[in-house]
Amino acid sequence: MKFSSLIALATLSTAAAFAPTAFKQSTRAFSIETNLNMALTQDELKKMVGYKSVDDYVKSGMVVGLGTGSTAYFAVERLGQLLKDGTLKDIVAIPTSERTMEQALSLGIPLVTLDTHSKLDVAIDGADEVDPDLNLVKGGGGALLREKMVEVCADKFIVIVDESKICDGLGPGFPLPVEITPFCHLHTLNLIGKLPSVAGCKPVLRMGSSSNNQNDGDEIAVTDNGNYIVDLFFTEILKDAALAAKEIKATVGVVDHGLFCGMTTAVIIAGADGISVKEA
Repeated sequence: MKFSSLIALATLSTAAAFAPTAFKQSTRAFSIETNLNMALTQDELKKMVGYKSVDDYVKSGMVVGLGTGSTAYFAVERLGQLLKDGTLKDIVAIPTSERTMEQALSLGIPLVTLDTHSKLDVAIDGADEVDPDLNLVKGGGGALLREKMVEVCADKFIVIVDESKICDGLGPGFPLPVEITPFCHLHTLNLIGKLPSVAGCKPVLRMGSSSNNQNDGDEIAVTDNGNYIVDLFFTEILKDAALAAKEIKATVGVVDHGLFCGMTTAVIIAGADGISVKEA
């Protein structure tokens, strides 16, 4: 069953059309002009771009970086399906979080690390914001450090999003996460807040679960790396994302941040009018 046929089925039953079994026989054929004049949920849009990213960019014999989050989940799911049915072979993958590692292992995806495979063919991940230059804000799910370590090593970095993540400029639409060391964390938080490139931001220590930026607990959120996260809230667009990335990273106490500048190869976007691909 072709992917375009699955789109048509969604008008009858979106739940059935996007069930994993429905995708097992899909081919790599896909028309980006396909019109999605139907009420698709955000999860269904995420599933479409997640599956397409694997169908279009992953080939047998590759080393693949597996992202973290609700959109990347579907790319990992698709990779597991294609390995199971024999469409793809001799794949090894590097997960960017404990959650992704657990999902990949449950699907039988062979895993390695950067220690043995420091050059990747492709990495696939979602994003919290994408600006016109394909710079990203990532880290809403708390895996920004591992994501950046893996994705910077990939020949191609494919970003998968629904159209709600596309913005005119980074900042106001989603808080910028910064991973910091626990030692004197309030000192580091204050230093970040005073940086000229992020003037006007409100730095907030993430509480509760590290996997989202909601205050859902009384304890400080701890990443997979044992660090804390400061979320920077903006009311205006960042004037210079690259400069902000440089200044934040140079702050002692900062491990890394969620600005991914100049890394993106292509962005696959799902929206009400169909799937589009924007390349760097």
